[in-house]
Amino acid sequence: MTLLGYSRPFWPLFLHVLGAMTLVGAMLAVFVLTIAAWKRPEVAVLRRAAFRTLLILAIPAWIVMRVGAQLIYSKEFGSGGHDPDWVGIGFIVADAGLLVLLVTSGVAFWWERAGSTIAGRVVGALTGIYLVMLAFAWLAMSGKWS
Repeated sequence: MTLLGYSRPFWPLFLHVLGAMTLVGAMLAVFVLTIAAWKRPEVAVLRRAAFRTLLILAIPAWIVMRVGAQLIYSKEFGSGGHDPDWVGIGFIVADAGLLVLLVTSGVAFWWERAGSTIAGRVVGALTGIYLVMLAFAWLAMSGKWS
């Protein structure tokens, strides 16, 4: 197993894993901030922190994760042949996750500005959905489904 990891390009894999870990951490932080803000809706700093975490951490982490994944893909699989299922799952989760991430950021902006309770619940739900998607991709990549 170590030999397999050693044979991969180091920096693209490092960037991919670093971006993915930061993305999961940022989304988990937003989820916790959202839950805390549900219990204390008068505390505006929680709404602001959730939005800024998405803006400053989650979106750049997604970019780093996706760039690293593309670099690994171009070195390992090239342009021809059949890709393994786990690669397809990773690309689907990454690309659909960008849409979820951008919608969540937009709703979090609305939530920060207006303080709407429904917006906070939508941010929490979308963040939870995205965390499940990331866990599924993590499972697929660690198990290397064929």
